[in-house]
Amino acid sequence: MRVKPLLLVALLVAGCSPAPAFTASLTSPTDVVLSWPDDGAGHRVEYANDPAGPWTTLRFLPAHTTSYHHPDLIPETPFYYRVQPFTGPVSTDLKAVTSGDTVTFTWADHSPDEAGFLLEVRRPGAPDFDPVEVTGPDETTCALSLLPGEERSAYRLRALHYGPLFPVVHRTTGKER
Repeated sequence: MRVKPLLLVALLVAGCSPAPAFTASLTSPTDVVLSWPDDGAGHRVEYANDPAGPWTTLRFLPAHTTSYHHPDLIPETPFYYRVQPFTGPVSTDLKAVTSGDTVTFTWADHSPDEAGFLLEVRRPGAPDFDPVEVTGPDETTCALSLLPGEERSAYRLRALHYGPLFPVVHRTTGKER
């Protein structure tokens, strides 16, 4: 009789385990959706076809984004994903000069230990800023070509500091439909 209560407790504990923090799901044979909890940071999403890399950055996502859709992948291919949170103070020292359809940004580097700088844009009508350019550490300039409709966009710059990488997740795509 003692075995039954222990079995019941073991089943209850197994059913109460927390959900994984970072997941990859196939939503079709060739589409992967990555998900993670909201930690208040922005995230750099990377993939590789081998767990040792090389790693390719897919996108820098703004704070409070908790998923990423990687569509139209090569069928029957392994994909490894990792996500890294980033934070950093927004600089008030950003200057912009427009010439034709190019805008050149300059700033002073007041951060001695940044991993780089992240330029963000808020396009007309958009509620939030989106990352558009990443520089290396100690750089103080970058240039962007303006897309149609971006002439009245707002820009901001932040010193980039990375948090720890999430554990790598893996999915192999299915056969093409």
